[in-house]
Amino acid sequence: MVTRVFGMRMWAPVGVLTSLAYCLHQRRVALAEMRGADDQHPVDRRLLELKMVQVVFRHGARSPLKQLPQKEQGGMFAGQLTNVGMQQMFALGERLRKKYVEDIPFLSPIFNPLEVFVRSTNMDRNLESTRCLLAGLFQRQKEGPIIIHTDEASSEVLYPNYQNCWNLRQRIRGRREAASLQPGISEDLKKVKEGMDIDSSDGVDFLILHDNVAAEQVHSLPSCPTLKRFEQTIEQRAVDTILYIMQNEDRESLQMAIGPFLHMLESNLLKAVDPATPPGKIRKLYLYAAHDVTLLPLLLALGIFDHKWPQFSVDLTVELYQHQESKEWFVRLCYHGEEQVPRGCSEGICPLDKFLNAMSVYTLSPEKYHKLCFQTQMMEHGNGL
Repeated sequence: MVTRVFGMRMWAPVGVLTSLAYCLHQRRVALAEMRGADDQHPVDRRLLELKMVQVVFRHGARSPLKQLPQKEQGGMFAGQLTNVGMQQMFALGERLRKKYVEDIPFLSPIFNPLEVFVRSTNMDRNLESTRCLLAGLFQRQKEGPIIIHTDEASSEVLYPNYQNCWNLRQRIRGRREAASLQPGISEDLKKVKEGMDIDSSDGVDFLILHDNVAAEQVHSLPSCPTLKRFEQTIEQRAVDTILYIMQNEDRESLQMAIGPFLHMLESNLLKAVDPATPPGKIRKLYLYAAHDVTLLPLLLALGIFDHKWPQFSVDLTVELYQHQESKEWFVRLCYHGEEQVPRGCSEGICPLDKFLNAMSVYTLSPEKYHKLCFQTQMMEHGNGL
């Protein structure tokens, strides 16, 4: 049985993270002195031992969140996981099994709650996607209960929480509508709407269009000629729209959108490298069932966004390695199975300290997140506005 656990958060106290960061700094200094001129040489990957894996994945294929005018949903609820989506997630689980159970004897072939931590947003399509992934990963074999940790929507941080973060909500207010009026986006939107006989006042934008196109493509459903002709334009303009909404050059907006989740990932890394962490507090595998609106700002913060909309069931893995001789720690990122070079790093195998330093620009502790989300509101109240 899969159980939901509400209200459990993986945020470590600020004091703990500060001391861990200091320990990392001291270790970096010692390693730098040892390496000296050899610091520029590539890392011998044969001497790297995998210690931990964190996987952030988008749910499987679903029905559109909002139907286009004059199109029917086909008896499905909006945003409902489909059979295709279930198969996608099972396949992702099988791919992770091949990599981390068969090719590398890292995980036990049977689910072990002492090895695996599972976290999902509290949405049916994500919970069901997680079950399917676990079924593919462990072939429906387990030791002990499988617990999927969730949080309430009011305090969820696995996606940009516009309802809970007042400052972020104020910043993005009206941006979606304004994006549709931007040069280029506006002209292309007019062409698509006219080709589909959609009234200009219907409120259909490129985000809605792309959501429908993506659902039709993955399910091999017939599409109207206009949508098919403008497929690439629709995806690119959807990306342009979301980038305009998030204002990715605005550091604080990106911090509020993804900072708390980055803090979770960072906390797991810091606990894993701290020798004082009790063994029972560390898992080999962390699974996070998220959304496209999670991955977009996350990829931007990591500096690996390819300007393509995150597909259904796409995964981002953060692998932690330790060098068997120097005992130095390294991080390796893969997006959809392809190795990436994250921000602040010169190659795919990145020293942990460099990775954390680059991420610190966007990472937010719970305290800093709350302060940033509500500081303007508190100032207005303090001024009697």
